[in-house]
Amino acid sequence: MPEAKKILIVDDEPDIVILTEKFLELENYETIPCTNGNDALQIIEQEHNDIALVLLDLMMPNISGYEILKSIKSNEKFKRILVVLFTVKSFTEDIQKGKELGADGYLVKAVSGKELLSYVKTILEKHPS
Repeated sequence: MPEAKKILIVDDEPDIVILTEKFLELENYETIPCTNGNDALQIIEQEHNDIALVLLDLMMPNISGYEILKSIKSNEKFKRILVVLFTVKSFTEDIQKGKELGADGYLVKAVSGKELLSYVKTILEKHPS
C-alpha cells in the first residue's frame, strides 16, 4: 500500500481544523493540524520533505495566509509542496491574488466533506510529488 499523503491544515479556527482532519483521515490521509502561521512555517521547515499539500486559510492573526503562501512559494526547497487556499474569501480579487502568489488551488470553505475529499484527491493525483 502506498504511503499516506501528509497534509498540513492551517486555520486559526480549531473546529475547522478538527473537522477537516476528520474528513481527510477517512481517506487515510495523514494530517498535521496547525492553528497559526508561525507554527505552520516551523512545521513546513521541519517536515517539508513529507508534506504533499497545505490547506491554508487566508484570514489569520499575525501572519496572513498570503504571507505564508509567499514564504512557501519563494523558497526553492518547498517548491514541490502544493498549497490550496482554503478560505471563506471568494471574491475574484482574492482568488486572483492567490494565483499570482503561486497557489495551486483555491477552495471555498462552504464545500461539503465529499467535495473536499474529491478536490484533495484530484489535486494530489494531478501533481504527484
